[in-house]
Amino acid sequence: MAEIALSSKDLMNLENQYGAHNYHPLPVVLAKGQGVFVWDTEGKKYFDFLSAYSAVNQGHCHPRIIGALIAQAQTLTLTSRAFYSDTLGQYEQYITDYFGFEKVLPMNTGAEAVETAIKICRKWGYEKKNITENHGQILVFDENFHGRTTTIISFSSDPTAKKNFGPYTGGFVKVPYNDLDAVRTALSENSNIVGVLVEPIQGEAGVYVPDEQFIAGLSKLCKQHEILLMADEIQTGIARTGSLLAVCGNCSCKGACERQSSYVKPDVLILGKAVSGGVYPVSAVLADNHVMEVITPGTHGSTYGGNPLGCKVAIAALDVVLDERLAQNARYLGDIFRERMQQLIKKSQLVKLVRGRGLLNAIIINDDEESSMAWDICVALKDNGLIAKPTHGNIIRFAPPLVITKDQLLECCDIIEHTILQFEA
Repeated sequence: MAEIALSSKDLMNLENQYGAHNYHPLPVVLAKGQGVFVWDTEGKKYFDFLSAYSAVNQGHCHPRIIGALIAQAQTLTLTSRAFYSDTLGQYEQYITDYFGFEKVLPMNTGAEAVETAIKICRKWGYEKKNITENHGQILVFDENFHGRTTTIISFSSDPTAKKNFGPYTGGFVKVPYNDLDAVRTALSENSNIVGVLVEPIQGEAGVYVPDEQFIAGLSKLCKQHEILLMADEIQTGIARTGSLLAVCGNCSCKGACERQSSYVKPDVLILGKAVSGGVYPVSAVLADNHVMEVITPGTHGSTYGGNPLGCKVAIAALDVVLDERLAQNARYLGDIFRERMQQLIKKSQLVKLVRGRGLLNAIIINDDEESSMAWDICVALKDNGLIAKPTHGNIIRFAPPLVITKDQLLECCDIIEHTILQFEA
């Protein structure tokens, strides 16, 4: 019996009927991806300007990454950590050398990695800093986004993510982002703080880039108070911002980070998303021995964490970042994109600001957060062959795969400009 082809409308109805309504997707049903492009079920082609929230930095279905997935899937997919595997040690050596750390704790999702870092930090505080057990606190920032687990939403600023999910987990101190004086005061007044959790650029908050010296100043304060700096680079890492990590400043090459004066090495590095190029859920928490040694058998784990499939996929994905010079491409094209958006601001009353670094950028629509204007623009962009999504109501985030070419980027800038100017008429 022949299979009945379902339309986009049919497929959206299926999701609405049988799936929990925890997302508000743009009205497009994607069926295929390759490089910077995706196609819907009717065959229409789009530029992808979200990249699965920066998970697909290497482009959709990169052949080297898919090849690694297929080869390993035909051999061994999962052992659990009850046994050694022939892939995990090699992956651990590879990723620790790649980012310049001594140990890695492999996990699957970004939120899991953040939870892992929180656990490591607290245990380190009790066992290494001699903080009284159950009194350790972690400093976080307003408008943060680190995931949606119960612990993480407990210190979230997003009422939608937080409301009616209490009681909330304690042990967090919140201060304004990009405010070193507030951090300095909090650390001086609270001797129970064991670490600071920070996004080097706040992506979900609308690509909020802090002052140039904020992360370096934060690192200095952490060293002064002998606490851990935890960098959440789940969205900003893996070449997205024009360097291997957002904390790298202008560095973009393997092994070069430590030689850059602007480099800040966090005590704990949290990675996810593009570690696997969007092919398989892989996340990682990296730290040096003096931090990671607080983790002992039974204190943390994951059935799928460090599985053979994820290990091989991640190695291939990270190889692609270096071999194809994606950080350099992101830095070069990011400058071009922001310059084009600055030109658009001069022509438009709707766009009032562009901000970002590398190929993680956003435009701010001249309207309030409750307006549907940014959403309406994104729907129009879709109709014109480019998909993106609003964040925080009046902000549109633009984050194409890092394999995009200059000609493709300029074509996309034309689409964005044409679409927005249509709303001016």
